[in-house]
This record gives sequence, C-alpha cells and structure tokens, in this order.
Amino acid sequence: MRAIVQDSVARDEGAVRGVRAAGGERALRGEKTLRGERAQRGERAQRSEGAALGEIAALRAKLERVQGRRLDAPVLPTHPALAELLPGGGLRPGAAYSLPPSMSLLLALMARPSQDGTWCGVIGMPEFGAEAAERLGVALERLVLVPDPGPRWLAVAAAVAEVLPVVAIRPPGRVMDAEVARLGARLRDRGAVLLVQGAWPQAEATLRVSEPEWSGLGNGSGYLAGRTLTVTASSKRWPVPRKSRIMLPAPDGTVMAVDASAEVRQAPLETVPRSVAGFGRSRFEPVPREARAVG
Repeated sequence: MRAIVQDSVARDEGAVRGVRAAGGERALRGEKTLRGERAQRGERAQRSEGAALGEIAALRAKLERVQGRRLDAPVLPTHPALAELLPGGGLRPGAAYSLPPSMSLLLALMARPSQDGTWCGVIGMPEFGAEAAERLGVALERLVLVPDPGPRWLAVAAAVAEVLPVVAIRPPGRVMDAEVARLGARLRDRGAVLLVQGAWPQAEATLRVSEPEWSGLGNGSGYLAGRTLTVTASSKRWPVPRKSRIMLPAPDGTVMAVDASAEVRQAPLETVPRSVAGFGRSRFEPVPREARAVG
C-alpha cells in the first residue's frame, strides 16, 4: 500500500515539475515574443520618424520652388538700430515691408544695402530729397528714381523689381489682393525687397513710428539737432511687437540707437507743415513750436 502511495506521489510531483517546466518555457517564449514586438515597434517608430523628416524636407523643397527663394536665404543687412526689429535681422529677399509715411525711416532702411553695393529704386515719391538721402547714407550713384509712374504704377514696380534688389513705393490707393499676389510672386522669383509706404497685405513686418521728440532748441534760440522716436515692428513671425528707441536723424545726420535710461525728454511738440528745414519735404511731421523761427 505504501508503495502505491509513494508511486502516486512521485507521479504527481513529476506532473507538477512538468507543468512548471512547461510554464517556464511558455514564459520564456512570451518574453522573447515581447522583446521582439518591442524591437519591431522601435524599428517602425524609427522608420516613421525618418519618413516624417523626409516628408518635411520634401515639403520645404516644394515650398521653396513655389516661392522661388530659399527660406534660409541670407538677408540684406540694415542699420543695427533697425536690424533688431526685423525678422532675421535684416531685409529678407522676396519679402515686402509696410512702413509709415516717414521718409527718414525709409532712407535708413535703404542706406546699408545701398552702401554695400545694392541698387535701389524709389517709385511714386516726387518729393524725394536726394540731399537728405545722401545724408542718411544712401549711395546716389546706385539709386533710380521714378517720381511719377502713372496709373500703371504696379506694373512699373514689377518691372523695376526685375532688375533692382530693393524697391520702394507709395501706393496711390488701395491695392487688390490679386495684384499683391502677382507682385509678391515677382519679388520672390527675383529675390527683391519691397518697401511700401502704407498698408500692404502679407507684409513680412509692419513698422510704425511714435513719440517723436526734437532736440537742440533752447528758449527761443538754437537749431534742430536731432529727433528721437520709437519704432515698433509687428510681424507674423512673433506674437508680441518689438520696440526700439532711436535717433532719426541723429546730430550727425545718421541713425543712432538710444539708451532709454539716458534719454532726456524735450519740450512739448506741435505739428507744423511737413517741410522742415534741412530735410526738404521729407514728412517729418512733429517739431517743437520754436522750430518755426529756425532758419
């Protein structure tokens, strides 16, 4: 009887060991399978990431072909006091910039490219002052003026953009979106920069001037020495507008960044006719009351 019981116990123990061994083998196979699945998922993730990067590169190349320019193309440098306000730190080829009716700001943006050898064109600004432009650094030997382009001013601007890298215009009226799109395509194709005095759809940046203050005048005496103002730049490339306080013009007739902590406020300003002594008809609007007596 005892032998029968021992034999039964041995068989049970053998069965248990067999079950344990089978369970171990299944666990081992399951672990190997899990490892294999993880490796496959990792490979699929890497392939997906590589495919996504490839698609991004392809879309980027396609966009560059459509726009006719490289998105990372070097910008035209401008004055350091203004460069920090512009996307990329300069004037981007193929882009348009919306400016206020301030001739000094327009000239300041054109000065550095002109000095570096870039040809510039000015269209539809009959009051443009060559002397003021030269004082702010524009090279007159590389400047083309079209004072009166006529009713087909947009076609003239497109033709000028074919040969000149920097073109400045003042639209005489509202511009249709289709016309803006056609001119924008021409700009991107030729890599030209458009500076617009006035509103312009799809502008790379919109610049405004405010808080102008003149210096150099005393109590009934003195001469206009310089003007300090705030330039604000808005762009689709950043959510918050950028501001900078600059002297335009500075006492030496150029552009100069202003340290806000060292700035001294001047007397209240009064609007006078836009023909201010020393700047021709450059649309320098606000000057002190005493400026009327300055020759």
